[in-house]
Amino acid sequence: MKQKRKHRAAFGCRPFLMKLMFLFTILVCSTIQSQREKDSIEIIKLLEKEGLTWRLGDKEGHAECWEATPNGIIAMSTANGHLMNVPVEMVINPSPNMLGNGGFAFHSNHKMHIGENLAWVGHDEVSVDTLGRETLSYEVRFLNKFDDAWKLVGQSMHFYNHPAENKIDTTSYIQTVDIETGRIETVLHINEHFEAPNWHPEGYLIVNSKGKLYTLDLSTKKLNLLDTGFANQCNNDHGISPDNKWVALSHNDKENPSSKSYKSAIFIMPIKGGEPKRITANVPSYWHGWSPNGKTLAYCAERNGNYDVYTIGVNGGKEKRLTTAEGLDDGPEYSPDGKYIYFNSYRTGHMQIWRMLANGNKPEQLTFDKYSNWFPHPSPDGKWIVYIAYTSDQKQSHLFGKQVKLRLMDLETKEIRDITPVFFGGQGTINVPSWSPDSKKLAFVSYSVN
Repeated sequence: MKQKRKHRAAFGCRPFLMKLMFLFTILVCSTIQSQREKDSIEIIKLLEKEGLTWRLGDKEGHAECWEATPNGIIAMSTANGHLMNVPVEMVINPSPNMLGNGGFAFHSNHKMHIGENLAWVGHDEVSVDTLGRETLSYEVRFLNKFDDAWKLVGQSMHFYNHPAENKIDTTSYIQTVDIETGRIETVLHINEHFEAPNWHPEGYLIVNSKGKLYTLDLSTKKLNLLDTGFANQCNNDHGISPDNKWVALSHNDKENPSSKSYKSAIFIMPIKGGEPKRITANVPSYWHGWSPNGKTLAYCAERNGNYDVYTIGVNGGKEKRLTTAEGLDDGPEYSPDGKYIYFNSYRTGHMQIWRMLANGNKPEQLTFDKYSNWFPHPSPDGKWIVYIAYTSDQKQSHLFGKQVKLRLMDLETKEIRDITPVFFGGQGTINVPSWSPDSKKLAFVSYSVN
């Protein structure tokens, strides 16, 4: 009897050991899967960095993405059938005229195989140059891991032309840029003309297209029409109140008796949508800023042939003119403490960034360069302003379809740096406040045309 019990005890251990082995296998597989997911994220970030540093002209940063190996090579086939091979050393140490030419690269449809120290990635790529022209390619990237960091060691690039039946007029790329890391992510690309993202703390953007407003969820990438009632001629001057409960919008009021060709007036409505309430009686008026206490709106308006900065109470009433200089004053926006209004002005004969006290006194010029600088947006923490710089003198215009870049000013030191390459944009890129609530990122729009 005792011997039988021993056999039964031994036999009873088997299910336990099998369960233990199964759990161990699950744990190992889970660890491997977790590492693969981590590797895939790191590889995609590497590909993004490689493309961005090339377009920025960051030679050192671009070289960090590559490692020369004995068999490393870059093979290319062009849309007209030409084949060529380029040594990896040429992209690690390129000639000055090869990089820094601006534009963006947009990747999609990633397919990966990741081993312990080797990986390859295939993806579609749309490269958009500073004239808005697209170049299409399918690329296969080859990577090795060196000292626990992935590096590119070679790639195969195959270029092709747009199928004629798929050609469109405008593609909008709604993007974000991290001011600390420099990473630029694409939230959505869509074959329609979208403009002017505002960033709501609940994780969505408000954008406009063809006279209507939409919300764009940053997680799901889903676009939803925002109910604006009768206001179906909205332009790209809209924004969220400090308490996040209201949105100001600028709507072309065709029923206004004014003889002016464009009759933009300012309205406010609940953030979730509804019937707008009119604030400004006179046209044209283009919203640009809320005061921090939510009681006052700042805007650009044309009165008697000159565009100036005005303010008005959130319930309407008499407007107050803050600037009187000849030439366009536009884009007024309050600092988070309410002390200043930032704006762009042509009063010197060249469009530059200015600020003044909130009552209009003591105007101060902040930029003094060759660019045409527009739409300064103070960060929520009050440390920065971002603005759009046209790379050529645009006089008093801010047209669509120009070469532009986003620039960041440290308000303490007044130091300025680029946070994007030069790209195809302008009107619609960053007309209104688009900072993330934590002051770490900005939303903007770039474009391509066919």
